[in-house]
Amino acid sequence: MASTIAKNGARTTAQDIDVKALFLGDKAENAAAFKQFLNQLVDDHIGWRQNYLPADHPAISQNDQDSPAFISTNERIASVLAEVSQRMRSGSIPWNSAGRYWGQMNSETLMPSILAYSFAMLWNSNNVALESSMATSQMEAEIAEDFAKLFGFSDGWGHLSADGSIANLEGIWYARCIKSIPLAIKEVRPDLVQDKSDWDLLNLSVEQILDLVERLSNGDANDLDRVKAASSRSGRNLAKLGKWIVPETKHYSWLKAADIVGIGLDQLVSVPVKHNYRMDVAALESTVRQLAASKTPILGVVTVVGTTEEGAVDEVDKIVALREELKAEGVYFYIHCDAAHGGYARSLFIDEDGEFCPSYEQLKPMHDRHNVFSYDVTIAEDVYNGFKGISDVESVTIDPHKMGYVPYSAGGIAIKHKGMRNVISYFAPYVFEKGVQAPDLLGAFILEGSKAGATAAGVWTAHQILPLNVTGYGKLVGTTIEAAHRFRDFLTGLSFAIGNRVVRAYPLNMPDFNMVDWVFKADDMTSLAEVNRLNEQMYDYASYLDGPVYSNRFITSHTSFARDDYGDSVLPFLKQLGFDTAEWEKTGSLTLLRAAIMTPYMNDDDLFNLYSSQIANAMKRKLAEALAAAD
Repeated sequence: MASTIAKNGARTTAQDIDVKALFLGDKAENAAAFKQFLNQLVDDHIGWRQNYLPADHPAISQNDQDSPAFISTNERIASVLAEVSQRMRSGSIPWNSAGRYWGQMNSETLMPSILAYSFAMLWNSNNVALESSMATSQMEAEIAEDFAKLFGFSDGWGHLSADGSIANLEGIWYARCIKSIPLAIKEVRPDLVQDKSDWDLLNLSVEQILDLVERLSNGDANDLDRVKAASSRSGRNLAKLGKWIVPETKHYSWLKAADIVGIGLDQLVSVPVKHNYRMDVAALESTVRQLAASKTPILGVVTVVGTTEEGAVDEVDKIVALREELKAEGVYFYIHCDAAHGGYARSLFIDEDGEFCPSYEQLKPMHDRHNVFSYDVTIAEDVYNGFKGISDVESVTIDPHKMGYVPYSAGGIAIKHKGMRNVISYFAPYVFEKGVQAPDLLGAFILEGSKAGATAAGVWTAHQILPLNVTGYGKLVGTTIEAAHRFRDFLTGLSFAIGNRVVRAYPLNMPDFNMVDWVFKADDMTSLAEVNRLNEQMYDYASYLDGPVYSNRFITSHTSFARDDYGDSVLPFLKQLGFDTAEWEKTGSLTLLRAAIMTPYMNDDDLFNLYSSQIANAMKRKLAEALAAAD
């Protein structure tokens, strides 16, 4: 079996990764190991404190510890922590369950990451500056390399952020700043662009713009600063930068991002999605060509890998190909890939040597070789091509706290060219000196200021144990895709006789990733409004809204497809339910139950069969209650 060498020199093989050893366990099966590791780390930290100049006078004396106030304070601490424990136990969702929780994008997180995160918190590292975080800043620099390599960015860079919304905000920030540079150069150094019209300047590629920035940097030392001052950060020319194009399946953070960076919601253009909830590339081309015909520039296009409602993977490769076709016609746009949910799934396509699987025909043999799936799972060729196309976009959002299984909060972004940072950089002299680069001093290049080094420790640890390839994260992510296929197959044909009525489950189309949506409908229901009410009641009964969630035998989430957002993309599914276009136009929305399937355990035949039969019983009871309440 082929092996890989981790950064610490340890050699691992595919057999070395056992997913069930990575988590505390739904019944805390790995509790002894967790306590052992945690106690050792705490002892290491305590010893570190004790061994620092041991001759120093202790700040807390024995007399202090024996005083009534000291003892009383400890008692108060114990009392408050007991309340914290009580509140957490009574007010938390048991998404650690192996097979009861089928709802939001939550699961138990990796035990090694919890341990590293907890341990690193004792040092309270602040990754905004090297002097505050020597160890964890280096870890984040290595994470940046991991992200760049995962997405095929040979000259790339990345960093951690608070979440995917912040990373998306950075994506449009990069696009706005870079797109505005040519107009600023025209103002400050017109000699560099004297042969180009404003339309030409607004359609330069990122590489061409970075080349101009490099020429500025090689000239007068102050030219670049003057150009940046005249760029979008000045507030000038924002309206000239053009439209920001998103699919109908966009995350809501894009509206906020367009608002915050000053682009404005009026510049946001939504492109329809097809019946499989991928962006309609033909509709995108039509939109871009119409805008170009009216000399309206395109600031950028967002493509989604792992939509949060449907698990769809856009055809990134086709969007890139369209961009290249239009580039030859003098029209260019920045591409940001929102892979907050799906980014880690690219590991499924990376072999043990770190190379993207060279052909679709070789993908299944690679998965078989590493025992990724034990169920009949086929990754579609257009999904393979979509993931492959990510290497040609300018920036990517990826969230370790989603499919990276790292504790909150851990978002992330990767950029194709490290030089893109020079366009958006700021410098705060009290934190770091301009020009210092060992390792990268993050505060100059990111939206956030102070940020937890513990996050970097948690992500770094996960990446060391689970390589970002098919032998590591590929196997972990594969368990969730397999579980999604099993769950959708379970729903297909599922029906319940409740009194004299029959209720059937109707799963949405086969997802590209690990999201399963479905609808319950009684055979005698003749209106979409009735169906929506039934599914809303089912959500009420199978979520935190109905009594103590800790005792629920089946927990799920829900979503709504509104006509204003989704257009007519849901019509093929509505026809399966027996509804026509008129009913869709009358009601205007569809309520679905939704499961973001992240449990790493449901690729086990016995466990899945056990839980699915019990889930079916719970569904029948909940449906009976919902139908009775409606009568």
